[in-house]
Amino acid sequence: MGAKPLTAMNIVCFPINEISPEILKETLQGGLDKIHEAGAILVGGHSVDDKEFKYGLSITGIVHPDKAISNAGLNVKDKLILTKPLGTGIIATAIKGAIASQKAIDKLIVSASTLNKKASEIMLKYSPSSCTDITGFGFAGHALEMVKASKVEILIFADKLPYIDEAYEYASMGLIPAGSYENKKFCINNMTISKNLNQFSQDIIFDPQTSGGLLIGIKPENCDKCLKELINNGINAHIIGEVTENNNNGHLSII
Repeated sequence: MGAKPLTAMNIVCFPINEISPEILKETLQGGLDKIHEAGAILVGGHSVDDKEFKYGLSITGIVHPDKAISNAGLNVKDKLILTKPLGTGIIATAIKGAIASQKAIDKLIVSASTLNKKASEIMLKYSPSSCTDITGFGFAGHALEMVKASKVEILIFADKLPYIDEAYEYASMGLIPAGSYENKKFCINNMTISKNLNQFSQDIIFDPQTSGGLLIGIKPENCDKCLKELINNGINAHIIGEVTENNNNGHLSII
């Protein structure tokens, strides 16, 4: 965290004879809009004729060595802030199953297309001790990376975790991404989950996210001020846990 993006290159795999080129045009335009929003420039790209449509970006940026925020700096008593709701993986699975409502799809698009730029800029004003983003390994996977790197134990309050409302309905229908089970398998031996949690609370922490939010560790005296500024800037931020003690092995507890 704390990096400034400079340049971007498109990487595209596209089935040119199966999908309208207009879709590719709109995708590239959307990517360009986000590149500019992030303050970078597009310098080219590579494309491949492929059976499955894929799009991504290769980004080059800079960060001052003294201003980089790693996932290894959590301290006992730090509070934890999450800046985006969970559930994008569940909703994406519902989309694949042709079950997702347009409202749910719109919420997914808004969440996934919102950059973490503003949240990062606000966070840096309040001397965060540690930060990571929540993506494919789910909330549990990335939180576990933080505790292992920081050698601490953190306590997460499941009822404080924000999620996209429709994810609850789709999860109850069994629309859980395959990646969720892999995430759970990877994490479960290094975490404790309260037996009192309902099934959805257990599912959502392993849900693989697309362009998820930031998980921020911050001193208690700075937490409320940081949270207030995040919310005032339209960021769906919540205090979701705290660092409870040092632990050489790193441990994650969900209650």
